[in-house]
Amino acid sequence: MGLGAVMMGLADPPANYGSISAVGLFVALMCVCIIVGHLLEENRWMNESITALFIGLGTGAVILMASSGKHSRVLVFSEDLFFIYLLPPIIFNAGFQVKKKQFFRNFMTITLFGAVGTLISFTVISLGALGLVSKLNIGELELGDYLALGAIFSATDSVCTLQVLNQDDTPFLYSLVFGEGVVNDATSVVLFNAIQSFSTGSFSGVNLLKFGGSFLYLFCTSTFLGVASGLISAYVIKKLYFGRHSTDREVAIMMLMAYLSYMIAELLDLSGILTVFFCGIVMSHYTWHNVTESSRVTTKHAFATLSFMAETFLFLYVGMDALDIEKWKIVRETPIKSIALSSTILALVLVSRAAFVFPLSLLSNWSKKTPMGKISFKQQVIIWWAGLMRGAVSIALAYNKFARSGHTQLPSNAIMITGTISVVLFSTIVFGILTKPLIRLLNPPRYLSREQSALSEPSSPKTFLERLIENGPDADLENGVSLRRPSSLRLLLASPTRSVHYYWRKFDNSFMRPVFGGRGFVPFVPGSPTESSVPLLSTTEDN
Repeated sequence: MGLGAVMMGLADPPANYGSISAVGLFVALMCVCIIVGHLLEENRWMNESITALFIGLGTGAVILMASSGKHSRVLVFSEDLFFIYLLPPIIFNAGFQVKKKQFFRNFMTITLFGAVGTLISFTVISLGALGLVSKLNIGELELGDYLALGAIFSATDSVCTLQVLNQDDTPFLYSLVFGEGVVNDATSVVLFNAIQSFSTGSFSGVNLLKFGGSFLYLFCTSTFLGVASGLISAYVIKKLYFGRHSTDREVAIMMLMAYLSYMIAELLDLSGILTVFFCGIVMSHYTWHNVTESSRVTTKHAFATLSFMAETFLFLYVGMDALDIEKWKIVRETPIKSIALSSTILALVLVSRAAFVFPLSLLSNWSKKTPMGKISFKQQVIIWWAGLMRGAVSIALAYNKFARSGHTQLPSNAIMITGTISVVLFSTIVFGILTKPLIRLLNPPRYLSREQSALSEPSSPKTFLERLIENGPDADLENGVSLRRPSSLRLLLASPTRSVHYYWRKFDNSFMRPVFGGRGFVPFVPGSPTESSVPLLSTTEDN
């Protein structure tokens, strides 16, 4: 009797059968995305993001037909799922894998595009939405809703462009697109959070100043928290030498400290994106060099793999969620309004992007005294195009603002959600498909290896040594280039990273690395007879 009951129990499906089947379906679809993406690697039009979107759309259509038009998805979108589980590994890996030398050498230009440019884009989209979207009679929308639209559609998704560009062949252009994309996402989320806590009931100059103060507070404190978390992890691993007993502990503490920084930022109502991004930069500069060689290989590939899987999952879900019948049933009564909203937002995205890329490029070029350090018009077009696509961050912010429990019954909110999905699909698929041909037209492969920039890396260590000897021991050098003290604002803007970066390297070598480790530090190797704990300062730069 007992054996029969056990056998009957094994035959019955588990209580959470639906959840298991949903997760199993997504795992299978992600495997399909990886295989198809590999087969289409050399395709002129497709990339992994578009592939995942198409597979998600196809799967959603099949589920929609199998359910007799009731639903097109097996999971309900939750902004908590996105912001707590999926977004942290993506942003952390962006900071962890970034070419720091290129990023910080181009830091002024990246900051112009990522921070100042996002503020300009936010202003243009918000004012445009206030003037144009308000005339569509969508529903009861307040000033905060229009400001939220500006923040939502200021968040770019340059994944498609970065999949085409090569950071070894086009280091200058890649660093601009990549750096601007990450700083842009962080700035957009900080703006969105500031708007959420901003009272638009009594709009005045005082409230506007409070809004600006809130934005600066979130930006600065989030950055400080990320840097502090990275330094703490570096100091702990350097002092305790986890690798002497287990490399698994090294890998685990790095992952957990990075995730903890994000969680602390969210608990303090700061920007977790900005925090975990700078935590990734600091960890790659200090912590990563304090662990054993096997842990370095493991962490580098583990973070990249987690980020890749999270991105694939997001694009899959966006494709499936685009066919959600619940939202479209509400919108179908006013299809003209939904189409008009999507078209208006797309037009505002195009205009707002151009409103800062070309003027700020002129400003950046004006500050450069040599033509090799300037952004050419073709490069400006690529940078402009790279920011036209909207992705998972826009989707998550839109759900956070206009949806409740994954869907909404309010017509105005439903139109906002479907409009956001339409813009994301159109921009990712249409603009994404045209990305490869456009870049090949503006940057032909035969010229890629010839891209030169005054900000690019030196050609070889031999060149560095030759210039070091030529300039003599008393010259101020950075990568073998003699530095002049900035005598004017224009000269300071013309070579900001040469001066600032030079002094930072001196401070880093004399204080930061002896305390927190980093390149040149030799961690304890299990099995060695002695423990080497003296940091050796290297003259080579970090990547």
